Amino acid sequence: MGDHAGSAPLDVLTQMLVFLAATCVVVPALRKARLSAVMGFLLIGVAMGPHVLGRLADIWPILSPFQLEDTQQTQLLGELGIVFLLFVIGLEVSWERLWALRRYVFGLGLAQVGVTSLVIAVAALVFGADFSVAAVLGLAFALSSTALVLQLLRERRQIATPVGRASFSVLLLQDLMVVPILFAVTALSVGAHAFAPSQVGQALLTAFGALIGIAAIGRLALRPMFHWVASIDSRETFIAAALLTAIGMSLAAKAWGLPMALGAFLAGMLLAETEFRHQIETDLEPIKDLLLGLFFVTVGMRIDLGLILSQPLLLIAGTLGLFLVKVAIIAPLARAFAMPWPRAIEVAFLLGGAGEFAFIVVAAAERGQVIAPATAETMLLIAALSLFLTPMLAALGRRLTQGFEKADSVLAAQDLAQSRDHVVIAGGGRVGQMLADLLDAHEIAHVGVDADAALVGDLRKQGRPFHFGDASRSETLAALGAANAAAIVVTMDRPDAVERIVALAKRTWPDVPVYARARDAKQARRLHEAGADMASPDSVEAALQLGEALLNGVGVADEVARRTISDRRESELAKAMAE
Repeated sequence: MGDHAGSAPLDVLTQMLVFLAATCVVVPALRKARLSAVMGFLLIGVAMGPHVLGRLADIWPILSPFQLEDTQQTQLLGELGIVFLLFVIGLEVSWERLWALRRYVFGLGLAQVGVTSLVIAVAALVFGADFSVAAVLGLAFALSSTALVLQLLRERRQIATPVGRASFSVLLLQDLMVVPILFAVTALSVGAHAFAPSQVGQALLTAFGALIGIAAIGRLALRPMFHWVASIDSRETFIAAALLTAIGMSLAAKAWGLPMALGAFLAGMLLAETEFRHQIETDLEPIKDLLLGLFFVTVGMRIDLGLILSQPLLLIAGTLGLFLVKVAIIAPLARAFAMPWPRAIEVAFLLGGAGEFAFIVVAAAERGQVIAPATAETMLLIAALSLFLTPMLAALGRRLTQGFEKADSVLAAQDLAQSRDHVVIAGGGRVGQMLADLLDAHEIAHVGVDADAALVGDLRKQGRPFHFGDASRSETLAALGAANAAAIVVTMDRPDAVERIVALAKRTWPDVPVYARARDAKQARRLHEAGADMASPDSVEAALQLGEALLNGVGVADEVARRTISDRRESELAKAMAE
């Protein structure tokens, strides 16, 4: 008994060692091949799981130490990966941004879940399934993978783009719908009471009430707690507080019958409006990526190649049919919500697969004897296969839409003109590209414009959102959504053009902040007079950056050096204004 108890922690450590070793080998290889890291983790799960390496280990026991087992501990760690992903995503979403997305969340999201559930259920009825099985199929496969899609968007730096915002909004609504969906599955179970629409309404009200309660408690407690923890200047304690927040609010959501990931997302949103958000994100990013990778490994473990080979036509047809049906539904719905066809198709390909909640819904239906074990096994395998194929099909969708965009420039222009809360960059040179990279790093939507067609062509090949045009014309800036932009930044190295664009932008959109690159202090003063909210002289900024590096190099503490440089920057700007 004692030996067995002592071996359990050792088994877990061995599993983690195997997982980390496989990650170090497979993921870099796929990255060098420009493939998603998600594919690497899924492949690790398939190859080293119970259905491939596990069966080989039965023949050659020497391989057994290298097998990954789908244990309860592994599943828990994988679920924590989803929790931390949603927590980090929440850090990037303010309440104002969420309110701005309400049309997509409660419009497109509700329409997608409702129409997809209905169409899949009707198709199942046509193929001979009874009502209960058809309902479970529709409810389970209407949902997409929050973890996978958001990770793909983060890898592509697309979360803050129109495609990312629409996809995120639909996924958020799907997470909210998990509670009423599970309630509906319970109502269909053998021995359950008759299904009543009022009960679903009650479940929805309970879910929203729980969210409001958790948010209220978190808003009152989180900021004081982090101020208290930050006051002792201990990184370890700060990380502990971040972990406490993410896991604690996830468990609070679970106690109310909500998905743990939804509680984590809410915790991130509450901290997004505080001064601690960037440090929390930096500290938790490595933990989140590893645990999320473990979740994808557990998904790969569920893919039984033997079963696929025993009934390949059924499983392949079911998986591809699911994608085709969902793409055919989501793309027109997204277009109906004013998205241009290229964006709508890309969103549809991202959301075309099943999601991790399909495993939960199917398991609940099997426990309630709504579906037979054999049917449940087929559904779970289709869900796992669709997750495996999603990165490849999403990449295919993106390539297709890039081709459509060339033939659909009018709709693309309308999409840009309707964009909100993004940054417009006038100038695609070295400074403009550097600013675009900084915005990408913080997942802030942006669009650029330059009059050099060759430069724009090169930037677009790199996947950068730059367009050809003359930024000194108000029509060009308006087409890029300048009226609703969070800021306009002018980075060109021609002083006359910079001053002309700054004056035009402030005259046309006086409420939009304008930042500009100045050649020297005198031009910075002229740009301020033209209305620029901030004008940075090249020579001064270069000297300040060199000065900060020098101070760090001779032993001055980072924080002291930054404060010194910040004070000097303000002094130089004030001097430029006075000259």
